[in-house]
Amino acid sequence: MDWKILIATFTSIFLAELGDKTQIAAIVMTSKTNKPLTVFIGSMIAFAVITLIGVTFGAALTKIVPIDYIKYLSAIAFIAIGILILTGKL
Repeated sequence: MDWKILIATFTSIFLAELGDKTQIAAIVMTSKTNKPLTVFIGSMIAFAVITLIGVTFGAALTKIVPIDYIKYLSAIAFIAIGILILTGKL
């Protein structure tokens, strides 16, 4: 196992997910149900499944499309989304 990749992945996802809609949904579900362990387990399963889909898609995509093209396309997509947000169209 490559610990540098593990730590970098954990750190980037942890920081990106702080205070997002996933946490708000977990707070709301816990307050409505008063079942924190059940909400935690459900959240972890959902996050594991969506991460598995992302990792699988990413692995398949890099076999078809060169990584440099993926980087450029990602950068363009993030810039486009930023512009749409700044102009109030998203």
